[in-house]
Amino acid sequence: MNLFLRFALLLWSVGSFHSLYAQKVTFTVAVDDPATHLFQVEMKYTGTKAGKIDFKMPIWSPGYYQRMNYAEKLLHFSATTADGKPLAWQKKSTTTWEVDAPKGEIRLKYAILADRKFVANSYLDEERGYIVPTSVFLYPAGALNLPSTVNILPWAKWNKVATGLEPVDGRLHSFYAANYDVLYDSPILMGNLEELPSFKVKGIAHRFIGYKLGEFDRAKFVDDLSKIIDKASDIIGDIPYKHYTFLAIGPGQGGIEHANSTAISFDGSALNSPEGRVRMLNFLAHEYFHHYNVKRIRPVELGPFDYENGNRTKMLWVSEGLTVYYEYLILKRAGITDEKQLLQSLRTNILAFENKPGRMYQSLAEASFETWSDGPFGRTGEEVNKTISYYDKGPVVGWLLDLKIRHETQNKKSLDDVMQALYRRYYQSKKRGFTETEFKDVAEKIAGTSIDDILRYVTTTQELKYPSYLHYAGLEIDTTTKTLPGAWLGVSTRMRNDTVIVSNVEWPSPAWDAKLRRQTVLLEIDGRPARLWNEVIAQKKPTESVKIVYLQKEERKEVIVPLGIKKEKEYPIRRTTNPTPLQKAIYEDWAR
Repeated sequence: MNLFLRFALLLWSVGSFHSLYAQKVTFTVAVDDPATHLFQVEMKYTGTKAGKIDFKMPIWSPGYYQRMNYAEKLLHFSATTADGKPLAWQKKSTTTWEVDAPKGEIRLKYAILADRKFVANSYLDEERGYIVPTSVFLYPAGALNLPSTVNILPWAKWNKVATGLEPVDGRLHSFYAANYDVLYDSPILMGNLEELPSFKVKGIAHRFIGYKLGEFDRAKFVDDLSKIIDKASDIIGDIPYKHYTFLAIGPGQGGIEHANSTAISFDGSALNSPEGRVRMLNFLAHEYFHHYNVKRIRPVELGPFDYENGNRTKMLWVSEGLTVYYEYLILKRAGITDEKQLLQSLRTNILAFENKPGRMYQSLAEASFETWSDGPFGRTGEEVNKTISYYDKGPVVGWLLDLKIRHETQNKKSLDDVMQALYRRYYQSKKRGFTETEFKDVAEKIAGTSIDDILRYVTTTQELKYPSYLHYAGLEIDTTTKTLPGAWLGVSTRMRNDTVIVSNVEWPSPAWDAKLRRQTVLLEIDGRPARLWNEVIAQKKPTESVKIVYLQKEERKEVIVPLGIKKEKEYPIRRTTNPTPLQKAIYEDWAR
């Protein structure tokens, strides 16, 4: 090759590298008038080539497996050159804006209506702003690898901006993401926030910051949280992040995990009762452990993320179900709960799964795959009784698998070893998720035997043989069916303001046969006000009937319902009186 040609190729390669490197995105999010619930967004895209570019809004947020339709909240879209000249554009679909771009740089401006309080939705008012990145930041089609900078211009009355993103040195409220996956995985919270004292676990900094944290013992809470992180990280044997942030977005429901942060609904007043404390710390342990089990130890289908269509997998029973199982173990190992509470937590999952008819219709794998249509807790309406929740059956199957591994290896191995192996082999070494076959292979290698018996509980509706597996740990479980005392109607109710609402109807039950359904407004029972519902039912015998007056679709109706008796399994669990040495060792190591 002659010298001139080599020099020309060198110039071309340097120019191509520079062009690729110059491509980047800068977002500026301004809060001018939070009462409008509008985030004002400017997107600067540099390094563009001349031609049409599609900009897309994701349909979902990883960690919440539902279609969210974020694009419908995008308003006032415009596109200009760097010097403000308007560019032609059109909305090609519900989630796509096509822009005629010049070479060099374009700027998009739009507003995001953030008016729904929910952990998977952005929200803005005079008290705080919460950004779910997939609902705010557009991406150029085919360019999810682009780095981005996010500049936040909070309302003048606010004091803090918090996120798991890396801060840009020397620039207030400016953050950097190496690519869109990192950006979309990093929620942002702003407002007059309170930050608890930061703490280190194994030399890594952790912070807890939020809005309206409530009244509780902050020092005790930080101590509890540090113990949870310590024991959770012991399970895997590694902490993969440089820092971790808990974002408490206010009272409400739900949490979503991220690689180095979590967004959680939080009301610290719940910590003031023993039951509330355990419930809240279970929730936090669950969301924290997800940074291992789903963000890093993950089914292969959960990455790369398809922001346009969603990602389906049959293995949410691993990602979610085993995380529920580990939240119980983490609290026990941290000394926050005792053996009785650990067993009761798992018994609660057994009851929730076994006493619902969906167990006869839907497998655990199907519940995982169909969550996009069913929801994480199963279907509603007439189909409510044909589905299950992987949050209930998943931890129970995980428990049986753990006990099987311990038994087959003479208590030398456990489910912890499976999680560690998946982490090392697929996250650290192969930089990807695992397939169903690979999960099975890893578990069987550690157990030293087939786990087909366990996997049948995942892929079929076969009844779980609890006594066989619990026996490995010297535990006994009563699976006999018992008749409950009193009359049975099959309706649960709740008060909404001064109105009694049907919150659930069992199937099959006398109430279901009488066409009573969820959200029905109850007016009277046997001529008495509906607020006396439970009192009236308690006085009835199974051979009697009740007259119910109710509203359904604003029409006043009445029905006479024959009462019945209810039979169910209660699944009490207790330790065997005279365990073998292996049973004793398995139980004590498991419940340590």
